[in-house]
Amino acid sequence: FIEDNQKTLTYILGGLILVLLVVIGGNRYYLKPLNEEAAADMYYAERFFEIDSFNLALNGYGTYPGFLNVMDDYGMSKAAKISKYYAGICYHQLGDHETAIEYLNKFKTKDLLVGAAKYSTLGDAYVELGQLDQAVSAYETGIDKFENTFSTPIMLKKLGIVYEDLGELDQALETYRTIESNYPTSPEGNEIKKYIGRVESKQSL
Repeated sequence: FIEDNQKTLTYILGGLILVLLVVIGGNRYYLKPLNEEAAADMYYAERFFEIDSFNLALNGYGTYPGFLNVMDDYGMSKAAKISKYYAGICYHQLGDHETAIEYLNKFKTKDLLVGAAKYSTLGDAYVELGQLDQAVSAYETGIDKFENTFSTPIMLKKLGIVYEDLGELDQALETYRTIESNYPTSPEGNEIKKYIGRVESKQSL
């Protein structure tokens, strides 16, 4: 087979080597410098974000670019990708919940804390818009995919409150009891008995 198809196999092998060289060269000579430049440009946007100057963080100030500029200028960079998350948080804090949802849904991550923060904010934005079923879905996704001892009890508490607002008291009680059982030493766990008592009072009416 090799003798009969030597020419074709040579072309295929050469093509694979060329693709490999393009990928390696692209990472070394394009993506790496791009990521470094984008990270440098994003520095002040992050500083604005840290001091809750969300409009400046989004749009920049003078020669300092904001997250929206980073996304436009460095679309393939890591900084541009994380800027979608930052932008979603900023829009939510500024009261533009629909745009916040748009950007947060574009952002993908495997990081436990960042992923949990994304879905927690998504749920909050849906609550602000009165879309409680979507809020439930967002919180549940964050709880299921990004479980951690810091964020999960926070989202469980938010989820329980939304269940109460929907009149789904059994679900609310189950959610609060999950905090009581699994996260008793968290700030939410320390005060969860009053939420459990509130739901039980509603159920007895």
